[in-house]
Amino acid sequence: MEKKIVDVNELHVEDVPFVGGKGANLGELTNAGFPVPEAFVLTTVAYDYFIGSSRIFDAINKELDGIDRNSDDSLAAASDKIRGLFEKYEIPGDLKDEIVSKYNALFPGNKKGFVAVRSSATAEDLPDASFAGQQETYLNVKNEADLFDKIRKCWSSLFTARAIAYREKQGYSHSEVKLAVVVQRMVNSEVSGIMFTKNPNNGAEEIVIEAGYGLGEAIVGGEVTPDTYTVDKSKSEITRKIVSKQTWKYVRGPKGGVKKQNIAKDAEEIQKIPDSRIKEVAKIGRQIEIHYNKPMDMEWCIEDDRVYIVQARPITVTGDSATNESAEAIGSSEDIIATGLGASPGLAMGKVVIYEAGMSLDIVKDGDILVTEMTMPDMVPAMSRAAGIVTDEGGMTCHAAIISRELGTPCVVGTRIATSALKNGMEVTVDGTTGTVYKGLLKKKSEPESAGKAVGEYVPVTGTKVMVNMSMPSKAEEIARLPCDGVGLMRIEFLFTNYIGEHPCMVLEQGRKEELINKLAEGISAVASAFFPRPITLRTSDFKTNEYRDMKGGAEYEPNEDNPMIGWRGCSRYVSDSYREAFMCELKAIKKVRDEMGLRNLNMMLPFVRTIEEVEEITEMMKSVGLRRSKDFKLYFMAEVPVNIFMADEFCKYCDAFSIGSNDLTQLTMGCDRDSDILGRMGYFDERNEGVKRAIAHLIKVAHENGKFVSICGQGPSVYPEFTEFLVEQGIDCISLNPDTFIKTKGIIASAEQKIILRDLRNLRSRL
Repeated sequence: MEKKIVDVNELHVEDVPFVGGKGANLGELTNAGFPVPEAFVLTTVAYDYFIGSSRIFDAINKELDGIDRNSDDSLAAASDKIRGLFEKYEIPGDLKDEIVSKYNALFPGNKKGFVAVRSSATAEDLPDASFAGQQETYLNVKNEADLFDKIRKCWSSLFTARAIAYREKQGYSHSEVKLAVVVQRMVNSEVSGIMFTKNPNNGAEEIVIEAGYGLGEAIVGGEVTPDTYTVDKSKSEITRKIVSKQTWKYVRGPKGGVKKQNIAKDAEEIQKIPDSRIKEVAKIGRQIEIHYNKPMDMEWCIEDDRVYIVQARPITVTGDSATNESAEAIGSSEDIIATGLGASPGLAMGKVVIYEAGMSLDIVKDGDILVTEMTMPDMVPAMSRAAGIVTDEGGMTCHAAIISRELGTPCVVGTRIATSALKNGMEVTVDGTTGTVYKGLLKKKSEPESAGKAVGEYVPVTGTKVMVNMSMPSKAEEIARLPCDGVGLMRIEFLFTNYIGEHPCMVLEQGRKEELINKLAEGISAVASAFFPRPITLRTSDFKTNEYRDMKGGAEYEPNEDNPMIGWRGCSRYVSDSYREAFMCELKAIKKVRDEMGLRNLNMMLPFVRTIEEVEEITEMMKSVGLRRSKDFKLYFMAEVPVNIFMADEFCKYCDAFSIGSNDLTQLTMGCDRDSDILGRMGYFDERNEGVKRAIAHLIKVAHENGKFVSICGQGPSVYPEFTEFLVEQGIDCISLNPDTFIKTKGIIASAEQKIILRDLRNLRSRL
């Protein structure tokens, strides 16, 4: 990227190196249609342009080299000198002109308004580091001179003491991290908050929303304790509400910036937003999570009855309720000194150090329990030394909570009384899982020695994705508890037989079209919600004519075929006049589940694809109901007909991924009826055959050359360990298994990966 300034709608998530995490994610959200206020971004090119024109980088490096890493005061002194360098130089005139032009364009009709100026570092908002509060944000910036000043302050905030210390701890090079600046139309929030699409404390699959009056800086900074609402992700039901008292809020100041304003007494202790709004915010969060295909942390706000998303980033760390240590089982209620929200799980024991604004952070030593009213970004160096953290104010998404989770430090926030109830030097135990502070040093609950090993054996880690094959929706909740990556194959045929029980053409002829769509959607959604947000790949109907004939009313609609296995099935059925309308109902059910039910983790797979012409016609049918391939809607092709292998490069143009159906591929490659007992006993039907393996290897190679994902959903990997090793060797992206073979086969996959790694290491050593 060569531009110094870009509009946010020109950006996507892959643009992090040029516009930072904040800018890239806002661009991604804007282009995906989410409600994001208008903005433009000064790229890292603009930052480099300013650094180059002012020639200050040598002086910056000199200050960095002279820092005593063990002294917070030394860090602060160096930071002040570096930031002073940025204040000495003006932004070059040509860049100023470009900034003014973009600023004016944010406000049609030349009615200049307020903007927020937000730092966006190239290493922030990443999946492994949040950099929460490390750089600065300025709200309600009101004119051009103020805008220029705040842009320089954002650039210089790359060298705050907290940012320098954080990069040192996380191992990021100071020279490699650059800073972009987001200039965004300011939303004058009536209510604002933060949302996690996965519980950050215990890893539960639920949406956690925090809400407070006014601008969101009070919540982010931990200055107030917000309401906390928990929403069941799959059912969109509110499962828990904690309503907190709020006596003041931040609002726009008369000359810009922010000021505190008291809240009316009758509003201090009421729920900040109604249940309907909670569900609306949660729905937006769930859609964003599905778009990114990962748990997300978002800032939201409401102005003029409209919800806006002003920031989004991947969640950096979540706890695991199954493994978090807790003192609850061994601590007595009589020992409790303070309670609040468990914001970062685990146990910490040590001596209390109460920190107040203006103190030197050097008073916090390794292993201390840091107790304060609220943490500020400047406190990160001290927080990194603390064994545990306790605050008076704050919620699950405040600065203390985010940084503590990232550091792996147990933390309790929102106690209200910690700084008064605890005393310097007091020995305490902090339980960040339950949100409890106990007096004294409690012993940790002992665990059986074999527990960790059992868990390790039960859930081996694999580089290859491992999914499950699903049939019965009634089993979805049970099977979803497996530590799988999603559903690689869900067969819609089982919905016809168990949810409908009649031939679809008969249902349509009787005028029951909506009933057919609704029943299919009901069955699909049961699986999609149970596994949410993990992806689900639904294969559209692949009954053979003899199977359809066995359904109620089927004899009237199905021909007799001598060999249904290679007859009228899959895509050839969808494009035929006699079945087209029934297939359209399948498409409408998919659309209903994704859009009306909000389960956008649902993807689609076409079976028995024979020709490009079929694919083109089906693509148009999909478009007619509003289904189009996108980042969050993938179209798979079953790879089970030899033509899929020979013409893989052509089929790649029409899909996002392939799923190998090894049973049919073996049958058609070997010319061997898979239902023939005679041929089976003679060994002809075997996916380990060299010809079948060559076909699979060729498909994976061509698909990867074209940027496509390859899975397999046949039974071969479950039965033959050597076949699994072959698939891993070829670089298969995913293996989907029947649930009853999941644990055993995942172990085989892990073993195969390990063998390949060891072999490659041996080969490397021999070459060296």
